[in-house]
Amino acid sequence: MAGNNLDIGSDIFPYLAHEQPRPGQSEMIRECVESLKKRGHHLAAAPTGIGKTAASIAAALEVAMNDATKPQILFLTGRQSQHKIVIDTVRKINSRLGNNHRDIRVVDIIGRESMCEVVDIQSGRCLCEQGSSEAARPRLREDIRNFILQSPRHVFETVEKAKTFGICAWQTCRSAVKDCDILVCDYNHVFADQVRDNSLPSMGVSLQNTILIVDEAHNLPDRIRMSMERVITPTIVRNAAMELEEFLGSLEETAMKNSTNSAQNLIEHVEWSFNVIKLLRQKMSDYFTLLHEQLTDEEELLVNVSEFTKLINAACDEHAGKSGQLKLHQRESFESPLENYNPLEKLHQTLIQVSVEVEDDEDSSEPDAHRIAHIIDSVIRFGNSSALCMVFSPKGKEGKITTHLLDPGVLSGPLFSRTAGSILMSGTLYPPSMYADILALPNNLTTKTSYISPFAGERRPVLVARDVTTRYTERSPAMWERMRNHIQALIDGSDDHVAVFCPSYKLMEEIMGGVFFTGVTKITESRDWVKDDIDRVVAKLKNERSIGNRVLLCGVFGARLSEGIDYDDGVLGSVVCIGIPNPPPSVLSNSLKEYIADKFGKENAWRYTVTQPAINAILQAMGRPIRSVEDRALVLLLDNRNDSRTYRDCFPSAMKMNTSNEPNSTKSFAARFFRRVKRL
Repeated sequence: MAGNNLDIGSDIFPYLAHEQPRPGQSEMIRECVESLKKRGHHLAAAPTGIGKTAASIAAALEVAMNDATKPQILFLTGRQSQHKIVIDTVRKINSRLGNNHRDIRVVDIIGRESMCEVVDIQSGRCLCEQGSSEAARPRLREDIRNFILQSPRHVFETVEKAKTFGICAWQTCRSAVKDCDILVCDYNHVFADQVRDNSLPSMGVSLQNTILIVDEAHNLPDRIRMSMERVITPTIVRNAAMELEEFLGSLEETAMKNSTNSAQNLIEHVEWSFNVIKLLRQKMSDYFTLLHEQLTDEEELLVNVSEFTKLINAACDEHAGKSGQLKLHQRESFESPLENYNPLEKLHQTLIQVSVEVEDDEDSSEPDAHRIAHIIDSVIRFGNSSALCMVFSPKGKEGKITTHLLDPGVLSGPLFSRTAGSILMSGTLYPPSMYADILALPNNLTTKTSYISPFAGERRPVLVARDVTTRYTERSPAMWERMRNHIQALIDGSDDHVAVFCPSYKLMEEIMGGVFFTGVTKITESRDWVKDDIDRVVAKLKNERSIGNRVLLCGVFGARLSEGIDYDDGVLGSVVCIGIPNPPPSVLSNSLKEYIADKFGKENAWRYTVTQPAINAILQAMGRPIRSVEDRALVLLLDNRNDSRTYRDCFPSAMKMNTSNEPNSTKSFAARFFRRVKRL
């Protein structure tokens, strides 16, 4: 990066929110700066307590503020709670900056559905500004824009302020982005194609002049994969035809009032797409019947992507009155009108423009026409590679086909290469080299570091019970009872709240359901919990602690209680991790292992797809009680496989494992720890 003459040899960092760097923080800042100066990418496996949010922001600001091109910083996070932490961090930075530095400007934005109360699906306009006069709106928008930029504001502060002025907070935040130093937003603004293409240019953000900070980056591969998942059924095809018909009617009504050549062209394309989708409906129904017949004893079936593509091509051919199959072409650079597109492209481009009302439920969050458009787009882009996998499941009335992108790197790699550099960080970005592979970061511009935890082993000891396991062949009521005895022993040997995490809701019910533990009140996570339920958990724990009561909190790996919540103020004293959350065998997991083996070698296939993700889920749960340098906690792993070589190699090398052979040993270990080590 031009114009950057930083002295990073000292521990004086002008944009650090803390008075003094924490252990490991100086090293992380220096390594991030060195990488960003080269427009490179730094992966930081940074444990809780190192202050990784402050470190990443300090490093990115040092580079951005000293670079002639003044790149913007995009802080990407999937958690709304992290938004507040970023805003609070920048406020601390501004309070510490001297007269030689101007304040850092931040815009915090979340999804439109959370910022605007009502949005008209047809016009795309919200109703936020009904309370203000049209003449006054420009001035009021400028007032809110200045409010956002004059001091770091959490998004809900902006929303409340905008409501009192009768101004749209979402639109005003977007207009302020071009003048901010840091934009705090969701992963989707960069890694979801449609969101990125619609949002970044309209906010004046150029990816080429952007430094990315990816928070909780261990989630990014799955977030990219999930963003590419879509389901298709014969009913979805039928619904898409109905949506096209409805959309066509609204277009014709509009054209009667204001007819233009472009409007007439779109009407013709929608009519063409409507007829193609009608033909596709019967073909898809017949294909689903064939898939059901092929199932035999399998629960799922791998769908041949080429066969699936031929169905759509056949519908296009039949409507055009042509014979033979059209070949699947790679995406080319076409210009309007849509006649210049091949039929698959033409169908995709038309379906994605459909604008209709949809039911507000989980299964209809987007028009079915858009679902099919997304699938067609995936087929065009990845259909000739092994990166795209399609799976048929007989579940439901008709069964369903789901598209899966096996390789998130085909999307993330080119995007990272376009940026001015990035920092990817997480307490469980382990090993960083695996994530560099999976996300296709360029080897010559990527640095990777696993930082040592500032918590000495005596402040968060790990105890492995060697007499229990959830291995399928050894499951029994007697095994579950032995696990309960270890949990009760931990409760008896400690004096704080205890959290227990299981591989699944089913196992949680088998082991913990209907069981009474002495000395604690049990709170069990539900699949149906919403954000408000989660927010109440920490408040409940703090309140119960204040009156001398203890809680046993039961949750599931990868769910809200084990990842999406911060147990601050030392409110948890112990964590119990039951079993190892290996994914169950499936057509998709087998396809993923084969893909990884082909791309990264057979020796990495099992680790990248099974063992490492499972251990990282455990590491996430283990980190719940340690949120600051003052905290201390005991971790009990109830599965002897954690101490076997297969899984032990997946834990950070610096992590020491203590062992227990029976519950009394667990109780003695816990009592000794809590007697000697107190919260600071």
